[in-house]
Amino acid sequence: MMRRRTNLLASCTALALALGATACGGGPVSAGGGDKSLDGQTITVAGVWSGSEQKNFQKVLDAFTEKTGAKTQFVSTGDNVSTVIGSKIEGGKAPDVVMVPQVGVLQQFAKQGWLAPLSKTAGAAVDANYASVWKNYGSVDGTLYGLYFKAAHKSTVWYSPDALDQAGVEPPTTYDALLKAGHTVSDSGLAAFSVAGQDGWTLTDWFENIYLSQAGPEKYDALATHRIKWTDPTVVEALTTLGKLFKDKQLMAGGQKGALNTDFPGSVEKVFGPKPEAGMVYEGDFVAGVAKDQFGRKIGEDANFFPFPAVDGGKAPVVSGGDAAVVLKDGKNQKAAMRFLEYLTTPEASAVWAGAGGFLSPNKKLDLASYGDDVTRETAKSLVAAGDSVRFDMSDQAPAAFGGTKGAGEWKILQDFLRDPSDPKGTAAELESAAAKAYKG
Repeated sequence: MMRRRTNLLASCTALALALGATACGGGPVSAGGGDKSLDGQTITVAGVWSGSEQKNFQKVLDAFTEKTGAKTQFVSTGDNVSTVIGSKIEGGKAPDVVMVPQVGVLQQFAKQGWLAPLSKTAGAAVDANYASVWKNYGSVDGTLYGLYFKAAHKSTVWYSPDALDQAGVEPPTTYDALLKAGHTVSDSGLAAFSVAGQDGWTLTDWFENIYLSQAGPEKYDALATHRIKWTDPTVVEALTTLGKLFKDKQLMAGGQKGALNTDFPGSVEKVFGPKPEAGMVYEGDFVAGVAKDQFGRKIGEDANFFPFPAVDGGKAPVVSGGDAAVVLKDGKNQKAAMRFLEYLTTPEASAVWAGAGGFLSPNKKLDLASYGDDVTRETAKSLVAAGDSVRFDMSDQAPAAFGGTKGAGEWKILQDFLRDPSDPKGTAAELESAAAKAYKG
């Protein structure tokens, strides 16, 4: 799945680390002055990140080295974390720490006996610094294994202020108003939405926001764990609501065919690129990184967001994703690895990446001033303020065969629904069939 971006000068971060002061427009970053108690030791950290995300995470690793003396080595797994880590464990080359991007994978690792429970120190910090929902998502059968270090706010609709101004519309607060505003935008010459239908995961995010707001958190939790079936009337209702967008060719850039041929970066380009084709694109906070890094947009000026609007009188949803740090039992340096997780629980560690950009932290003790721009601060504030009403990305909680496989399961079925949204009940039956098979497996 796509994840995030942005950069500050490395020297600025280094200055903050060295001085333990407020720097780069951020809060306290006091990684200097450590006890060097892990001198001579090395930990290996595996994760999905590459490019600018990997470079920014490296700054966190470097800050840990500065504080403790431990050397670090980052290994990129690609998106298929489960398979890669399983192979490394079997080959006797298990990393010490893995940054796991899916709840379902964390649960899988724990049930296979691969994970060490978090230390009492880390657990106490999670209790003090995080909403309990993050502890719940990091726990399996009451034992805390994962620390959510990096989060995504996946209930943000990004828009071109020029496009909305030209159409004379304000950011809407209800789903019906969103579609109405979309028609006004399309009447002014641009399509309303750019939809990344080529990437099935974006369609699961559309569904999840609608479902959370329309059906409510209890139903959301039940569906996420398959305690209710995908043929439940609430699922059919949410698909019907989503279908209002999918079947309206006036609202989507290129219509259904165009959406199915547009990947996530392309969907951002159609709004914020040199030749705009649409006024709005729905996806997580990481849209800002693409708009800024690839298309030179100034976040807050010529690229902005509004919260995903409430559906049918429900509450506005806050769907999140995130990367949880876990310690593998088969790693060669479990003690130093656990020290690293204890470090990641601190606002100090989060401030390093927050200052570099392309990052949100669920750590409520992180000073919002640590973020580099007002829009990111507002997004982070919204995520933290949501507290225990945050719900983790549903497809990331499911077995990968259903919720996280290209060309299969939920991704494929929702792409088919985008192609032909005329039968929500039939689509719900297909989803249930695929889900039942995956959960049974």
